[in-house]
Amino acid sequence: MEILVCVKQVPDADVEVKLNADGKPNVDSIAPVVNAFDGYALEMATRFKEANGGTVVVMSIGSDNVKDSMKNCLAVGADEAYIISDVIADADTLATSEVLAAAVAKLEEVRGKKFDIVCCGKESTDFACGQISQELSEKLGYGEVVDVIGFEPKDGVLSVKKETEEGYNMLEIGTPCVLGIIKPDYEPRYPTMKSKMAARKKDIPVVETGVNAASPVKVVKVYTPAKKSAGVKIKEETNEESALKAFAMLVDAKVL
Repeated sequence: MEILVCVKQVPDADVEVKLNADGKPNVDSIAPVVNAFDGYALEMATRFKEANGGTVVVMSIGSDNVKDSMKNCLAVGADEAYIISDVIADADTLATSEVLAAAVAKLEEVRGKKFDIVCCGKESTDFACGQISQELSEKLGYGEVVDVIGFEPKDGVLSVKKETEEGYNMLEIGTPCVLGIIKPDYEPRYPTMKSKMAARKKDIPVVETGVNAASPVKVVKVYTPAKKSAGVKIKEETNEESALKAFAMLVDAKVL
């Protein structure tokens, strides 16, 4: 099968983001990385390929600034990588999905092959909107399953394991389709020195769709969430006295 994984480059989520004087996030000094959920999607697609054959392709919207992330994807399982060079001013998920949908069609034209599965991470770790896979499936006219933690072929369709609040659902979906991937019960693999060297030698074509996507959603304000104050420790001589004091404090605060 031909599998496409949509990848977004984001600031490292382990680094605290502060705001500039103009109120915009200061991310220039933070190392860019592949979005965590997209990394899970790539690992899941790679494992599918290793078990069943096929090709894994990754694409990302950007310029030369995303090339290192694409190289990393090639080093951990992707067979081909493409950069989508369309510029989207203040991109929201709707505009992004428009470009991604056009990019799917463009890559199919360039490669001469249709994609059977399009994988997206559940959400990005920077804005965490969680809408791309749904909007992309709508624009492509494909069926979709979200919160996916595994998929495999079964009688000409895909058997998909979907996580729910109560447990798991096993679903079947025909291809082509879109899958919204969440964290499975394993971590993405690390690249080896050999795979890194091989990835460096691979060409990463730049493709432009020509789509002029507008973003209807405008960001009014970005602000740092209020930090939680330290809790109150209650330590009386006995557990009963501690419980009574806690109850009295709740009454005074009109919680009870």
